[in-house]
Amino acid sequence: MNKLEKAAIEITGGANSGKSINVLFNPTEYSIERTNAYKATAILGLSSPLLQFVNGEADHLSMDLFLEDYTDPAPDPSNSVASRLAAMSGLLLIDASLHAPPPVRFVWGDLLFDAVIEKLGQKRTLFQPDGTPARATLSVTFKEYRTLQQQLREPRRESADKSKRRQLDSSDALWLMASREYGDPAKWRVIANASDLDDPLNIEPGTWLSVPPLDSPI
Repeated sequence: MNKLEKAAIEITGGANSGKSINVLFNPTEYSIERTNAYKATAILGLSSPLLQFVNGEADHLSMDLFLEDYTDPAPDPSNSVASRLAAMSGLLLIDASLHAPPPVRFVWGDLLFDAVIEKLGQKRTLFQPDGTPARATLSVTFKEYRTLQQQLREPRRESADKSKRRQLDSSDALWLMASREYGDPAKWRVIANASDLDDPLNIEPGTWLSVPPLDSPI
């Protein structure tokens, strides 16, 4: 059996920034999960809603971490299993300088994951004669954390910036045009209002429509 590799949880913000919690980590048991959020828009005449991408959700990193005083003796009593359990629990508490729990970085080899701790479970399985824990398993879920500055460096969302004129053909529909121009079929009303349509559901093929920028007054 291979020896468990050392890993660390570094505190990257708040009053304890720069401190780290060392653990024993089994690298064969961790998972990274990512999800996306979609908006379902019901369209008249279609058998299922049209799905529109809204945004990506934060990544989740889940794993079991292992602490033990006998196989991983701490040279400093303040770094014992009991102390590290208390330090891990403290990462879920609100930091006074941040008004939120502190961000952390999980480090193991090439794996670097900036996050906050979303969930923490503790299982204590071995004890010192005085009852303090000597061995524990932590079930941890980290949620990806990025600062506002990091997110602003990504390409910003854009909408149409100039008014356009589009001609409706026989195979087209107002909601399809809104989906093409704005990325959202529910915004067909923007085109209908700008084009001063009497009956948006009954448009003659060949009709010219006005497609304004989303932030312009209608």
